[in-house]
Parts: sequence; C-alpha cells; structure tokens
Amino acid sequence: MSNLWPWLAVAGVGALHGLNPATGWMFAAARGVRSGDRAQALRALAPIAVGHVASVALVAAAVVFGLAMDRVMLQVLAGVLLVVIVGYHLAGRKTKRIRTPAGHAGLALWSFMMSTAHGAGLMLVPAFIPLCMGNTPAREITASGSLILALAAVGIHTGAMLAVVGLIACGVCRGFDAGGRLLQSHRRKLSSATR
Repeated sequence: MSNLWPWLAVAGVGALHGLNPATGWMFAAARGVRSGDRAQALRALAPIAVGHVASVALVAAAVVFGLAMDRVMLQVLAGVLLVVIVGYHLAGRKTKRIRTPAGHAGLALWSFMMSTAHGAGLMLVPAFIPLCMGNTPAREITASGSLILALAAVGIHTGAMLAVVGLIACGVCRGFDAGGRLLQSHRRKLSSATR
C-alpha cells in the first residue's frame, strides 16, 4: 500500500489543479456554452492537455535527469512568450472584429503558461522522487526507466486534471442549458398571460 501513496498523490494534485479556473475549464465551458454543444467543451480538453503535459513533462524530465530548474526563469520565459503572442496578434489585427474564442494553439499555450506559472510540475517533485528513486522495482533500472515512471505519473496527473476540468465544463454547459430552458418557459408563460 505504501507504494500506492505517491500515485494517489499525483492523481490528487491533478484533480486539485482541475478545480482551478486558470487550468482551462472556463475556456472549455465558454466554448460549449457559445456553441450550444457540450461536445465543443470536451473537444477543448485536448489542447489543454497538450499544454499541461508539456509543462509538467519539462519539470519531470529535469527531475529525472537531475537538472536544476529555476522557477523564476521559467515564469519569465512564459511571460516573454505571452508578450510575443499578444504583440503578434495585435500587429496582425487590421480590422475590428468580434472577439472569437481562442483556437487550439491558444488554449495549449494558455495551459502551458498557467501550468508553468503555478508550478504544476514542481508540485509533483515530492511524488516523483519516491516513484523514481524509492524502494520500488524502479530503483534497479536505469534513468530511462525512471523517465518512463515519471511520464506515467505525468499521464496520471493530467488524466485526473482533465477529468475534473471536463466535469466542471460540462456541468457549466448543463447549467446554462437548464437556465435557457427555464427562461424560455418563463417567456412563454408571460406571453400567454398577456394575451
């Protein structure tokens, strides 16, 4: 049972990240509400996962290979990347148009930056150490075996996060659907009462 605790910690931290609106559930829900289709909310999970996995895998690989990570440097790098993207977007805008939701690349970039800024991968380091170097069968395999375990932990962490993000986004879409039906019913009753 003691070998299971690090895996449960990895999944629990992923579920906790899923509750944070900055991880992307608000964008996924907005897509679903705007289109009127909950499937759109679920489709937004793929780019959110790509960005999150990229950020966490970067930290996991650094831990496995024993590289030092400077969180401030990563945050500055993510901030510079954001400024470049915003500058590119503003420079390319020639006409006024209605604000459209972010594309898949924008969602992936957002997810990468938020995961990096919140230290998603750094938060997993205490769980990675017992998984990769503890008293488990992984102790006897090479660094590449530890990398496989770390990537499995990243997958479990991201899966738990996406499950929570998907549940919240679909719940928001369902709430807006129910609210819309209630509003239509109320309007029908008002129009029939005024006749």
